[in-house]
Amino acid sequence: MASLRLSVLRTLFGIAEHITPRLAGRAAFEIFCRTPAPDGPSPKARERIAAAEAFMLEARRHCLKSDYGYFVAYEFRPQGAWRGRGTILVTHGWGSRSEYMQAIIEELRSHSFRVVALDLPGHGASPGRRLHMASAVAAVKTVEEWFGPFTGAVGHSFGGAVLITALKGAVNGLKPVDAGRLALIASPNSMPDLFAYFSRELGLGRISRAAFFHQVELVTGSPLSEFVTARQAASLAIPILVLHAPDDREVPFADAQAIAAGGNRAQLRLVNRAGHRRILSDPVTLAHLAEFCAGERLLAAAE
Repeated sequence: MASLRLSVLRTLFGIAEHITPRLAGRAAFEIFCRTPAPDGPSPKARERIAAAEAFMLEARRHCLKSDYGYFVAYEFRPQGAWRGRGTILVTHGWGSRSEYMQAIIEELRSHSFRVVALDLPGHGASPGRRLHMASAVAAVKTVEEWFGPFTGAVGHSFGGAVLITALKGAVNGLKPVDAGRLALIASPNSMPDLFAYFSRELGLGRISRAAFFHQVELVTGSPLSEFVTARQAASLAIPILVLHAPDDREVPFADAQAIAAGGNRAQLRLVNRAGHRRILSDPVTLAHLAEFCAGERLLAAAE
């Protein structure tokens, strides 16, 4: 947040803690769920989106609807003959969009997979300015109803947290999503830690902070403590690939280590000097994903 805006918010939340802390907690949650303005990308980001325009036109664009509203999904048919290798679901991270997943989509298509990518609510071509875990998982579940079951699923950053929550079935009223394997790229391990950091940034008091955390349970039907990726991974019986760069400045490498240690069938692969976003197009990432989604990485490990 900009320093002036943050200073004003801290002052307001400091006052609200003594007057209406529960309302302050709800207000903090709304700020947390606010997505970036669609016309706000940097010039570099706009160039990247424009460069992907022709690629995105190769997809069949679908406007779908969950209980939380409309969103857009893209269906990319495989290059060449479709040999029945299945469908891979791809999700982007917070503040991102399907265009940024281009290299991964192209790699999987080249290995005869159909790829379905969605713009999460409030991102890319999907309308709105609000996203939380329940609305994101509802979008994933809707995509499964149209295009699933999935041979595999690939998620970057927050998109990875969304996928494992969807596979776990941690959102009340939504059945678990079916995917044969899961790849997490630069994904965070602990949503409670993220909420704690955000509450410190806003200067929330004790009661306001508790009300802020409680909003997660009101929205998802599960307490905030449920959303720890390592524990969710431990409950899944599918192969999980964890890809992470040690120099990631947004999601610590320790998160990847915790996830890999928690999953019963998880394997960690380093992608050196790839940061948080370059990792999406790194050749090492693409090679691991192609092998993993095809089942080759698991077989090699078993041998």
